[in-house]
Amino acid sequence: MSAGLSALDTFPKLLLQHAKVRADLPAMREKHLGIWQTWTWKEVADEVRALACGLAAAGFKRGEHLAIVGDNRPRLYAAMCAAQCLGGIPVPMYQDAVAAEMAFPIQNAEIAFAVAEDQEQVDKLLEILPNCPALKRIYYDDPRGMRHYAQPQLTAYDKLLEEGREALRRDPAFLEAEIAKGSGADTAAMFFTSGTTGSPKGVVLTHHALIDRASAAAELEGLNERDVVLAYLPPAWIGQNVFSYAQPFVTGYCICCPESAETMMTDMREIGPTYYFAPPRVLEALLTQVSIRMEDAGALKRTLYRYFMDLAQRVGGAILEGRPAGFANWLLYRLGDLCVYGPLRNVLGMSRVRLAYTAGEAIGPDLFRFYRSIGINLKQLYGSTETSVFVCIQPNGQVKADTVGPAVRGVELKFTPQRELLIRSPGLFKEYYKNPQATIEAKDAEGWFHTGDAGYVGEDGHLRIIDRVKDVGKLIDATLFAPKYIENKLKFFPYVNEAVVFGDGRDRVCAFVNIDAEAVGNWAEKKNLSYSGYTDLASRDEVYALVRECVEKMNADLALEPELANSQIHRFLILHKMLDADDGELTRTRKVRRGAIAEKYHELVAALYDGRQTVHIEAQVKYEDGRIGTLSADLKVRDAQTFGAAQVQKAA
Repeated sequence: MSAGLSALDTFPKLLLQHAKVRADLPAMREKHLGIWQTWTWKEVADEVRALACGLAAAGFKRGEHLAIVGDNRPRLYAAMCAAQCLGGIPVPMYQDAVAAEMAFPIQNAEIAFAVAEDQEQVDKLLEILPNCPALKRIYYDDPRGMRHYAQPQLTAYDKLLEEGREALRRDPAFLEAEIAKGSGADTAAMFFTSGTTGSPKGVVLTHHALIDRASAAAELEGLNERDVVLAYLPPAWIGQNVFSYAQPFVTGYCICCPESAETMMTDMREIGPTYYFAPPRVLEALLTQVSIRMEDAGALKRTLYRYFMDLAQRVGGAILEGRPAGFANWLLYRLGDLCVYGPLRNVLGMSRVRLAYTAGEAIGPDLFRFYRSIGINLKQLYGSTETSVFVCIQPNGQVKADTVGPAVRGVELKFTPQRELLIRSPGLFKEYYKNPQATIEAKDAEGWFHTGDAGYVGEDGHLRIIDRVKDVGKLIDATLFAPKYIENKLKFFPYVNEAVVFGDGRDRVCAFVNIDAEAVGNWAEKKNLSYSGYTDLASRDEVYALVRECVEKMNADLALEPELANSQIHRFLILHKMLDADDGELTRTRKVRRGAIAEKYHELVAALYDGRQTVHIEAQVKYEDGRIGTLSADLKVRDAQTFGAAQVQKAA
């Protein structure tokens, strides 16, 4: 951490510093009813002071936890800082979680106070009250629909704010003293892991860990108060929290909260962020939208697009990095920037982006190159909740599709004989809350965090992640089997939304596929193929042929990778429904729960390997209102062609 920040060792202290030195600069923006509202640093600090005094008057004490439930909203971030002013610990929770999923974190952390965005989130908290007797106070921000709620636990956010302002007027010295008591070693926040296996774990992070890592990355990338970020991912996810809370508190840049998920792309174009983060699934979805629009365009536009995109694939990366590409290519690329790349960046809302990150899972190399080729400085980083995110970052001029970059300042890396990556860093978590056994298993006596990820550092000093250690397996012939790597390669195709592959301990690899309903639906319309819904579309022979083409193209690519050539997909089926977090098939961060899926659909896995051409399935699904229903379908199983390296090279 820089010397200037060493005395500002907590987030409340950083906030008060910003309120002094950049009082009238924008700290947050929020779009409400189509109009952007701006909060200055002074206004944020005033709100936080009043909230903190209101919470203290209501009985909130040092060391207690405050649940935060909702979308990205300035008031919810203010509530986080208010809790920290009092030595409390905010616990952001996933806003799309069903009520039952919220019960465990609230019970585990013995949460008595919660701040909820709106009626939807309040309803979830009220539903679990019988199982969470410690929850005594629920403050709601949006009053719409709350008029007839009479539960004694409920209080409007505005009333809490009013009571806090009165308490602050009575005793202004109280809060200053509470903030002064805080230190970097205090717990700043707790984030519950997505829980791919078992119950979620509460990851306890200190002010020092979060501030140090936010500062290290900001220094590396030259982030400053002029940068703008769109906060659109769940604030309960550590990545979004770092980009929309820790780093702006360190650098003074402005975060912007979109009005809704539906308006996010429009809002992004209006704001023009300079610093952007997106997991691969978001980047894939954006590219799918672009591909669909280009399919609908006229012949001239399609021709121009294909010509200039071919050019961009050849020389765009070199031009972005300032490497020689030839004057003629440079001139053509500039013409392409006027005709194609510039308008395309504008459609994506990335016209002003000077730095973009992707992380969370591996990104397909073609997808990665696409964004860089059109002039977007997209880079990969590596980190986790337990490391306060920033472990490895690709420096400018050293951006590669197959790495996540070298270690950031202060980070040490080493590997076990099983290739598991171990990390030692100032950003490491303090502990798993009330789970000493899990803490000991994850962080050894020498301070090394056992990530569970398999990888290696190449001669270039860059870290390469293969897969999760527990997921890396072998086929019967001892061929390396890295399921996530294969799944990500298949998901690059615009028609594939999700994939789950099986093969560990077996003689071949087989797969479940979720089609992308929008992309395949658009394709079906052009083919005059009628369908009644996702299940019907997914069952059509024409769609199976389309997916088989994607699988076989991926198999051809794998054939050229000696270690994974035998991991080509031999058989596949298209699932009758989208994999869903509410059904326990994905985590809230959209990671596949491979074990749970294999157990739930064991009959489908068996059909892939026993030669059946069709299989009947009946499975429970959970609807948004909590009802449980049953879906049944007859699924087809199809073979895919596999290739030898010589076949592929000869065809090329």
